Amino acid sequence: MLSEQDIKIKVRDYSFYYGTTMVLTGINMDIEKNAITAIIGPSGCGKSTYLRTFNRMNELLAITKVEGQVLVDGMDINKKNVDLVELRKKIGMVFQRPNPFPKTIYENIVYGPRLHKKHTKSELDDIVEKSLKQAALWDEVKNKLNTPALDLSGGQQQRLCIARVLAVDSEIILMDEPASALDPISTQKIEDLMDELKENYTIVIVTHNMQQAARVSQKTAFLLVEEFGQPARLIEYDETKKIFTNPGDKRTENYITGRFG
Repeated sequence: MLSEQDIKIKVRDYSFYYGTTMVLTGINMDIEKNAITAIIGPSGCGKSTYLRTFNRMNELLAITKVEGQVLVDGMDINKKNVDLVELRKKIGMVFQRPNPFPKTIYENIVYGPRLHKKHTKSELDDIVEKSLKQAALWDEVKNKLNTPALDLSGGQQQRLCIARVLAVDSEIILMDEPASALDPISTQKIEDLMDELKENYTIVIVTHNMQQAARVSQKTAFLLVEEFGQPARLIEYDETKKIFTNPGDKRTENYITGRFG
């Protein structure tokens, strides 16, 4: 049982709608601080929608409605007075495909910090070095910070996008299949990086890759749409080892063992 101090995000009786269509229903979860939580489930079961719940990015896409609560450090993030710029600074997002800006490596990193407050050149230099070191990229790019970010390999671009999140002092990192477009070596680097980052950050990852979820996460949540046209439900949420070796629900076992999905 987690103590209050160990919980970073609380989800209570949460349901989400696009227009009049309910996509997620009745979700309750406590997401642990300084740990990696994986969200798994078949394609189309609302995993990415659920992930975007935590920084309210769903609101950019369509007319949306939420029920229930999502509390981050005790704050209900869906209240009208929440500053979305500050929320998205605190809760950064890394997407499926690397999306560096068409700028230099240096300018990619300093873009966020400059938006939030004024910095001296020396302070920006320090932010760039610190963020790239945290993202395990500094040694590879320190001599070419003024070259285009788009010249980097796919794996390097993804680590640059992670560094960009770290540069604005995020506390939570959302990752939507961050390695699905990468080769095995780059995937390994991303997974190793996640393992290091969890010491100081709370990470929530959506992945289709069962082996990846089993390798990197401490907790796993299984979402499922049981009938076409019905909203997704949280079927099971537990320690990753238990989910993959001794799930408490037959539907989880069927998905894990490949009987459906």
